[in-house]
Amino acid sequence: MTEERPERPAEVDGTAHLFRALGKQIKVLREQAGLSQRELGVAAHCGEDLISSIERGVRTPQPDFLERVDGLLAAGGVLEAAVEDVREAQAKARTRHPDWFRDYARAEADAVSLHIYSNQAVPGLLQTEEYARAIFTQRRPLLDEETIEKRVADRLARQQIFERWPAPTFSHVLEEAVLQRPIGGNTVHQHQLRQLLRIGRLRTVEFQVMPTDREEHPSMDGAFTLLTPKGRQQAAYTEVQGYSRLVTEPDEVRVFAERYGIIRAQALTPRESLALIEKMLGER
Repeated sequence: MTEERPERPAEVDGTAHLFRALGKQIKVLREQAGLSQRELGVAAHCGEDLISSIERGVRTPQPDFLERVDGLLAAGGVLEAAVEDVREAQAKARTRHPDWFRDYARAEADAVSLHIYSNQAVPGLLQTEEYARAIFTQRRPLLDEETIEKRVADRLARQQIFERWPAPTFSHVLEEAVLQRPIGGNTVHQHQLRQLLRIGRLRTVEFQVMPTDREEHPSMDGAFTLLTPKGRQQAAYTEVQGYSRLVTEPDEVRVFAERYGIIRAQALTPRESLALIEKMLGER
């Protein structure tokens, strides 16, 4: 079975060249300023991973990021001058996902609230680049290297939703078993746990863990997402063995919402959940 590969922006409207060029410029300016990726991330109030992804052309530099970094890197307005071009490119860009995922990807990008329950793996919105690559590399049937890299880039691009303001309402509940599964090996696992800590500490995010020792569970049917697209009613999304379903019928959506409410009530509190991850990392 062949799978239609997702399109890069360059294949649609040439915008990828703009983002790659900006990434290279930012890297040169950062190195000339004598800053590491981590130091620039701290100064720009974003993560080191984001700086790295932007410099490699994997992530799109947002207009407000370019405006902040222009001053930090003494770029003299060079980066600010690209802001309008970036806005235009973003307006042209099409959603870059397989056909079966595109309806959800469009709804997610425009969501005003997003609530995710996961029982198998860390959700795509929370994954590090290395974790995402391990997921796609291990997938069966095997994907070729080009498709893997495209999928990783597209997954990371979805994480730009965390940079929006006003931010959507986020909550995530992960099964404890997800935290214990060392996808990609110990190093990748450690980095992923630290990523969960970083995102879980954002004031726009509520992050919880469902302990494995709970004797009751309201949703043994698998993972799901509740999302509310802007100007529309809440919907639910499920995906099993490559088959996806976007649920919009109110009575069905209500069932998912009720389950999610009970899951959150049974899970550890956000503070307890972050403490658990810190303990797993040996920080407590």
